[in-house]
Amino acid sequence: MASEREVFGLSGPLHLTNIDWNNAHHRRSVAASLVEGVYILERDRQEKREGSQALAPPWWEFFHFKLVRKLIDDVDFCIFGAIYEYKPPSSHCNDSIVSIDGNPRYVIAFRGTITKPDSFTRDFELDIHIMRNGLHQTSRFEIGMQAVRNMVATVGASNVWLAGHSLGAAMAMLAGKTMAKMGNFLEAFLFNPPYLSAPIERIKDKKVKHGIRIAGSVITAGLALAARGKNPRSRSEDPFSALSAWTPSLCVNPADHLCSEYIGYFEHRKKMEEIGAGAIERLATQHSLGGLFMSVVGRVWKPRNHCICFLLQI
Repeated sequence: MASEREVFGLSGPLHLTNIDWNNAHHRRSVAASLVEGVYILERDRQEKREGSQALAPPWWEFFHFKLVRKLIDDVDFCIFGAIYEYKPPSSHCNDSIVSIDGNPRYVIAFRGTITKPDSFTRDFELDIHIMRNGLHQTSRFEIGMQAVRNMVATVGASNVWLAGHSLGAAMAMLAGKTMAKMGNFLEAFLFNPPYLSAPIERIKDKKVKHGIRIAGSVITAGLALAARGKNPRSRSEDPFSALSAWTPSLCVNPADHLCSEYIGYFEHRKKMEEIGAGAIERLATQHSLGGLFMSVVGRVWKPRNHCICFLLQI
């Protein structure tokens, strides 16, 4: 039996009958609904719900999108993503559309982990790859990345949005970063992407929490300077500089331990600027401690580019 959450008529944003594509809340809501559509596409597959029994279509059809392709994992053959095309009503002068400025032509959406037997094993395997910084080496990511490349090559970066939740947000983030390095800055909506670090945000004492973050920034920046001395690199070769112009929309649930550290991260950056230590923090954000340690002792180091200038929304 379907859960209430899967039924658009019970859980979807039915109040958004007039979409203003210049309204940030409307854009986020549509992106979130399209991601939810991917979840339910896979649940429809698992439950063998087809035709009039399928629950996924209203999640995109309500906003005048058409499903043009399902992204299928090559290991367990589950649906992990979808490509939607925006097909507005024939007349733009009706009540359905307030403004078509800013609307996407295509949205590529990725779901997160589903805790059902048919897909959980593969999803959990990919969650482990995220923890090991190896998502880019998986066949699922490569399938999604190729879909993004092809769509951008066909219609242009300005016409493509990325969206994802949890594991799917990690995939969308990585795909967006990859495209940004090539000068293609895609609109992206990342819902609760994992932030892998010590759970400093859970510390209640603000002074202790702030002290730990400052110490971490100073140590990281110091190691970064040491690494820079061993491996000088021009600004044009710096991948972090290439990413600085990309500003995806990050939507974080403060109660989710896997992503709430983003909140502390941005608050810390602001605090460091306020106390006059912004340069230290800007240097620290470009590097991971693990990568820096390897660089300082002479091992091969490839920067992980953890941090981007996000538009943080809570």
